[in-house]
Amino acid sequence: MTREQIRFVIVVLAVVLAFIVGTLLVLGRHLLVPIFAAVIAVYVLVSAAEALGRVPGIGRLPSSLRRMLVLLCFTLAFLGLGLVAASTIDQLIDVAPTYRENFDAILAEVTGALGMSEQATWEDIRALTVDRIDVQALVTGLLGSVTSFGGSLFLIVVYAGFLMAERDAFARKARAAFPAGAGTDHIRHMLADINRKIADYLAVKTLVNVIGGAISYVVMLAVGLDFALFWATLIALLNYIPYIGSLVAVALPLLLSLAQFGSIETTLVLAALLIGAQLISDNLIEPRLIGRQLDLSPFVVLVALSFWSAIWGLSGAILAIPLTSMLAIIFSGFPATRFISIFLAGHAPDEAKGGT
Repeated sequence: MTREQIRFVIVVLAVVLAFIVGTLLVLGRHLLVPIFAAVIAVYVLVSAAEALGRVPGIGRLPSSLRRMLVLLCFTLAFLGLGLVAASTIDQLIDVAPTYRENFDAILAEVTGALGMSEQATWEDIRALTVDRIDVQALVTGLLGSVTSFGGSLFLIVVYAGFLMAERDAFARKARAAFPAGAGTDHIRHMLADINRKIADYLAVKTLVNVIGGAISYVVMLAVGLDFALFWATLIALLNYIPYIGSLVAVALPLLLSLAQFGSIETTLVLAALLIGAQLISDNLIEPRLIGRQLDLSPFVVLVALSFWSAIWGLSGAILAIPLTSMLAIIFSGFPATRFISIFLAGHAPDEAKGGT
């Protein structure tokens, strides 16, 4: 077999393998998403447990007890999140008719100011768009989505608990599976690199998101927006999604503001404050704390976001950066695939060296 034929066979096998892996990722979504999410959660929890080790008093506790304490807080936080979400949706169902009336009033005001309210064309457009929106049905559908998401969160908590309990055993198994030696040193270094970079990124990103969510909560509470705690939590969660997440996180409370207050001026004030909070978080706090820890190309981030969202939905969007970073580190660990990690990186190797 000639060299060209060998290359052709390799390309064909690579395409077939990619198709098989993609199919398995789609078909195994309900199994894989909670597992990967639990692994990501464990990175954050272990970092939190290590941070507790530097707290006077608590730092004297054994590491296993600190992990149990962090896991307990993690579980209680998710239970609290579920209760807040359920309560918020119940209240949304009750006030949905009022929100609809306020929204209609704003729409009438805007179309009247533009001289469109009396035009037949506008009435046709309204009949095909606004009048077909059933707010109560949308809220009920949201309740179903939250219930399904709650089931996934339960699995994530259970998986994370078992992973935390077996973390030390996994470390011993890894040392036994890859004993020190020239043939396995690079694998051990690669695994250590993945653990260090992903753990640092997720710990700092979580801190940044909590700060951003807290600032947004204060802003919404000051304005008097309904369900401020729910929206602040959603903002913190969506900020794990690069670029798009912060836009969606701000847009949802603004839509509620229009429906609640029936005032464009109040909504514009809230928009300015929330966007300001996002700008502070994204452009001041996050770059200082995170920097270039993962060093992924912005274009690669967008492609990864599209890919993981397409196969795993919102969960895929949240997990896109950690999963892509893991792949980049794995690719960099082998000479045959190192070129892929170079293209995934945000800076060329010579630029990276020059900057150090």
